[in-house]
Amino acid sequence: MFSLLVGLWDYLFSKAEVHVLIIGLDYAGKTTLLEQLKSHFGKKPGIPLEKIPPTVGLNTKKRIDAEYDYVVAKVDIKRTNVIFWDLGGQERLRAIWSKYYSESHGLVFVLDAADPQRFGEAKNALEIMLSNEELYGIPILILSNKNDLENATDLNTIGTALNLGAIPTSHETHVQAISALSMNGVEDAVNWLIGTVKNSERFVSKQNRS
Repeated sequence: MFSLLVGLWDYLFSKAEVHVLIIGLDYAGKTTLLEQLKSHFGKKPGIPLEKIPPTVGLNTKKRIDAEYDYVVAKVDIKRTNVIFWDLGGQERLRAIWSKYYSESHGLVFVLDAADPQRFGEAKNALEIMLSNEELYGIPILILSNKNDLENATDLNTIGTALNLGAIPTSHETHVQAISALSMNGVEDAVNWLIGTVKNSERFVSKQNRS
């Protein structure tokens, strides 16, 4: 009887923990997005937007690597503890991305929709990333950021520029235009990702092994 009560308690009150990588080129707005997520979903406000510096390594609460010991986002979304890992987007730092693939459950790829000159670079970074077998089956949320700007590129053009149609079907993928500054479109997009992650074979299999 006691074990049944414990099981019911765990079912009703325990929370799943989801690890989500935030990836993209530098200046795409990843850290702004991270701080806005902390303010919107978290218990404490994020860094004021005018004080957000570029990410030069990894943003996390814990000391994961001696070189990358920064601040973090751990928030509650849909009764789920979500840990967002903000990885630096400079070319010299993209080599560290793969260190965190195996522990991730979902992926957010942020693109600056107002900087078409870097779409080719973003396409290459996305393709290299998705060629890594450790990301097989991971749900992908692609955010076309800075859509509050007049010169933001439309989603159809971005889809063609990034060749999103070539993303393997093993990945459930959602593309959404957002503004990290105003949070327009962000909540719907993140809710899609968390719901999709929790129903994904990748997440379920990891939970069963833990």
